[in-house]
Formats: sequence, C-alpha cells, structure tokens
Amino acid sequence: MRLLRSSASFPPALRGAVAAIGNFDGVHLGHRALIAAVHAQADTAAKPRVVMTFEPHPRRFFVPSSPPFRLDALETKARLFGDLGINAVLAMPFDVTLAAQSPQDFVDHILARDLGLSHLVVGYDFTFGKARAGNTDLLRELGAKHNIGVTVVTPQGDGEVFSSSRVRRLLEAGEQAQANRILGRPWEVVGVVEHGDKRGRELGYPTANVALSDFQVPKFGIYAVRCILDGEVHDGVASLGIRPTFDQTDVKLEVYLFDFSGDLYGRSMRVEFHAFLRPELKYEGPEPLKRQIAADVEAAKAILKQR
Repeated sequence: MRLLRSSASFPPALRGAVAAIGNFDGVHLGHRALIAAVHAQADTAAKPRVVMTFEPHPRRFFVPSSPPFRLDALETKARLFGDLGINAVLAMPFDVTLAAQSPQDFVDHILARDLGLSHLVVGYDFTFGKARAGNTDLLRELGAKHNIGVTVVTPQGDGEVFSSSRVRRLLEAGEQAQANRILGRPWEVVGVVEHGDKRGRELGYPTANVALSDFQVPKFGIYAVRCILDGEVHDGVASLGIRPTFDQTDVKLEVYLFDFSGDLYGRSMRVEFHAFLRPELKYEGPEPLKRQIAADVEAAKAILKQR
C-alpha cells in the first residue's frame, strides 16, 4: 500500500483507478461499506483501488482552535486501508487553495486531469468544493463529462447511522465497547513516549507517558489496553486523566505494560483501548492508590486474556 501526499505524486500506474473520497476519520464500519463498493467496482473492471482523503482534517483547517478530535493518525488510516486491500491512499493537502476551489475545478483539475480516475465512491452526504457547494448529484453531473462513474453508498447503521461523531460521543461517555463495535476494531492512539514525573515508578508500576497530540480525548479513567512496539504486542493497563490524587491538571496518558522492562523514551507506541474499567478517582495518598492499581491490573489481565 502506497501513501501519497499530493496529486502531483500520483503515479501513472494508478490512473484509471476506482477511488473512495472522504475524511474517513476512524475508518469505521460505515467507511468500510465504501471500501466494499470500491472493490465491487474495481473487480468488474480490473482497476487499481485508491482512497482519497484530506490532511489536515478540514475541520482543523476551518476551525484551528477546535479541541482535539482526531480518531486516527494518517499513518493509521493508511495501515487500515492497506489491510482492507486498498492499493494507495492519497492524502490531499487541505489548504487555502483547495478550500477555495469550485466543485467544477475540483472534478476537472484534480479528479479528471491530475488523477485520471475512472470511478468514484462516496457517501450519501458527501459534499465538495468551496463552501461545500457540491453534492452527490452535481458530482454525477460533472463526472459524466469525463466518463467518471459515481457510486453513492447509502447510510450504514444499526438503527443509528455509523459516523465519526457517534464514535467520539461514545468515547467521551466511556462506552468503549460500543465505540469499538462501530469501528470494527479497538480504537487506538499512536504517540511518542515522553518523560513524565515518574510517580508510577515510585508506586511500583512504571508507566510510559504517551503523547496524545490531536487525538480525541476519551472519558478520564482506567483502561485495559494492548500496545504495539516495533511489531511486538504487550498487554497493559492505562490511566487517562489529570491524576487528581497528586493535584495535577494536565491531561496524561500513562501506560503500564505487564511484561516489559527497558527504556521506551522517544519510541513510538500504538495503544489500543480494549475496555473502560472505571472512572478516574482521587485517593487519600499513595497507599490506597497502590492497592487500587493492583486491582486494576488484575481486572485488565482478565479482560485481555479473553481477547
């Protein structure tokens, strides 16, 4: 799977591709319906399979002061799409130029001229172009001028539509199992391990402090997690929050790995959130906290053993 960062880098071998277009934050079950449609169309015409997304997320471009909301890093999206059989992911830079482009120019100049696509797959609520002026009907009309077919995928859901916004709400409520069900996988964050205050080590549970960056912040609390380091999988328990026992206010993700010892500083870690164990609480000193951590470790081990 190839990760491309501009239309100028689109290789000739991919011209004629069938492409799904969207933000795809979370790569959830609704998004996977679009990928299934890409495969169905590409199979009939023996065409390459491509996903076109935007980086940064348009919401971050238009409202730069928005609190963190990303469900996936770009590299995570690319990995997931590769696992789903996509040949290339094109992350179009979402900048002033792209935001000002008319719907017609977007189709004429990018989809047809630069990429040479043969077919597009979009969701029912897809909009494009300046001020989101283009919709699926206009996409069909403009695409037909270049012999670009369009498939519009209907809403996917379980009585409520699968959406990135729904996943965010579930994470904020601590409904980890429901969020993971809609994602079709454990939600994860990817970050570099940073130096912390080393209180976990003092308590007998050394933790890795993982930078949250622009990721959605789920409900503060304790989680059963599974971490991937250089391809190796390690089970653990994580604390996400402000550590009220120590009167802190900055948000931290601290991960204790059950079967790892060594230096993690500066290394990238994938943290999969498998289950929400309990809310964050304040304890009257380190000893009650140590006893609770021991109980959390056993609870996380029991859950992860089943997975």
